[in-house]
Amino acid sequence: MYSKEKCLETLNQFISEPHLIKHSLAVGAAMRYYAELYGEDVEYWQAVGLLHDADFEKFPDEHPRHTAELLAPLGYAEQFIADIVSHCWEWDAGRSRLQKTLAAVDEMTGFVTACALVRPDKSLENLEVKSVMKKLKDKAFARAVDRDDLRAGAALLELLVEEHIEHVRLALIKYV
Repeated sequence: MYSKEKCLETLNQFISEPHLIKHSLAVGAAMRYYAELYGEDVEYWQAVGLLHDADFEKFPDEHPRHTAELLAPLGYAEQFIADIVSHCWEWDAGRSRLQKTLAAVDEMTGFVTACALVRPDKSLENLEVKSVMKKLKDKAFARAVDRDDLRAGAALLELLVEEHIEHVRLALIKYV
């Protein structure tokens, strides 16, 4: 049920914008990486990451509230859907380790990628954490990204921001 192939098939049913597909792949990669780090189910965690924005294209102003109506008819379990919905910052229930990780990697994957793309070589391999930290302080860079959310995500994982950046960078190199 939670194979990468099945999730990509599902993702392509609901998402057509290339940048949203790339983002979903990046979040899936980061979730897989953290699952390995924590000794968790890598396929399940990656699946949650891949489908975390399944309703975004159709319902951008109400995301992720429509996740269940899209995924439940396809046989995705209630807990799987809850894990996805939990990544919105308004989630008021307690979060599991998986749910904290999803909230933490969602914006950070895009930010780290953006930092790599403005470099001359556009390389994640050569991207240094200190460069990402410098961009984090630059309010003009990727101004739509809430820096407090990036810091809050690292705090959810009980990591320094620098550690979280490095984990996400390595995940993107390894799995995207």
